[in-house]
Amino acid sequence: MQLVSVVLSGGAGTRLWPVSRQSLPKPFMPLGGSPLLTQALERGQHCGANDTLIVTNQDYLFLTRSLIADMDAQPAAHYLLEPQGRNTAPAIALAALACATMHGPETIMLVLPADHLIPDTEAFVACALEAVHHAQKGELVVFGIRPTNPETGFGYIEVAQLGPQTQAALRFVEKPDQQTAQEYLATGRYYWNSGMFCFSAGAILQALREHSPEVLQAAEHTWGHASTHGDASCFDAQAFAQLPDISIDYAVMERARNVTLVPAKFGWSDVGSWPAVAQAIPPDPSGNTLNCARGTEYIGVDTSGTHVHVESHGPKIVATVGIRDLVIVDTPDALLVTHKDAAQKVKSVVDALKARQQSCTQLPAIVHRPWGTYATLKEETGYKVKRITVRSGQSLSLQYHHQRAEHWVVVQGTAIVQIGDLEHLTVPGQYRYIPLKEKHRLTNIGDDELVLIEVQCGSYLGEDDIVRLADKYGRTELPAGK
Repeated sequence: MQLVSVVLSGGAGTRLWPVSRQSLPKPFMPLGGSPLLTQALERGQHCGANDTLIVTNQDYLFLTRSLIADMDAQPAAHYLLEPQGRNTAPAIALAALACATMHGPETIMLVLPADHLIPDTEAFVACALEAVHHAQKGELVVFGIRPTNPETGFGYIEVAQLGPQTQAALRFVEKPDQQTAQEYLATGRYYWNSGMFCFSAGAILQALREHSPEVLQAAEHTWGHASTHGDASCFDAQAFAQLPDISIDYAVMERARNVTLVPAKFGWSDVGSWPAVAQAIPPDPSGNTLNCARGTEYIGVDTSGTHVHVESHGPKIVATVGIRDLVIVDTPDALLVTHKDAAQKVKSVVDALKARQQSCTQLPAIVHRPWGTYATLKEETGYKVKRITVRSGQSLSLQYHHQRAEHWVVVQGTAIVQIGDLEHLTVPGQYRYIPLKEKHRLTNIGDDELVLIEVQCGSYLGEDDIVRLADKYGRTELPAGK
């Protein structure tokens, strides 16, 4: 049997702002000791998957590769790179076409979102193997979560009766209002829809052909115009844009008659809000939960049930006095304070910031690039100060700027700094000046991480004032980011 773990790694995670940003979304958030995406990849490995297929945005490729490089047991991964988000039905359709092409239509697909938290791996594997057994018989399998409260943020699945047995899924229903959710809970016949599935590539393609032929036809057209570069399949943006924006639930699951539900016998969270994050962290005796950067000191006085998350460029003291059941998230460029009962409304804050075109919904305080990271420490009219890190053996693109000059001071590591056609060995404490419109590049030739302080001076300091002349990561066509 060929088992492929299909990891859907997307989603904005707007309810987890200001940590989750468009360029660093929820799957990359560390929780429970490692990023959520890492945990999803490991779950597939524990189930005995022969291959891993990651469906993600093309902008997250280098982040995902970097994350996999840090894993103890690195999966053999192939990437399907979406030029834009297009919902779960197109993603699964393309993954099914890829699996059928690479391994055959009998291939079993274990479809796992990249942003779930499942602490009990052994229990998950047992349920997954049960799902595989039914998928081999041509069934479309969904994992159901036994509800614990009248949650309005999940879809529901009706069955004959809640219980430990695998059984037919009778009906899928969308996210209900509060009263309807309470009614569902009272009947004892509804599971939460986890968004995790298992089926053969052939079975899901046949179901799409029967119930959503427009999705399958568009997916086949997109797959037919894909280009493969090593371990990555890239899709033509114009063809991809023709894919219907529809979930797999709407497209197939609500209409098919061969849907089977495997009840989850493991703890599960979709980590969809800050209170959900807090529930995944062991509390102190007062019920407070902490996730703070190294160097942060927290003092809580007469404080209970409060979640504190701190990201800082340097040491920081955080104190709370006389508060209950709050969420406090402090990042270098944004501060969120909300009552836990109102945490679902964080998305409204993100919507308001997007309307104002605020960059703090796009880039995180620490921006990841293929070569390392950068963080803006200070910015005022005419100048910007950054802290840049470069991994061993990596280099920035050969580039120049139209509207700014730059001053570089190496504070850790050993660099080769190219300015014009000359190369300069640069060690800690040494300084290099890059004039306006002069081509330049930085390379870390040491064994350790390189740390650089950069001061930009000019009339415009935006990230899009970069002209790449050469780039080892293939980004010469991209407009922004070193």
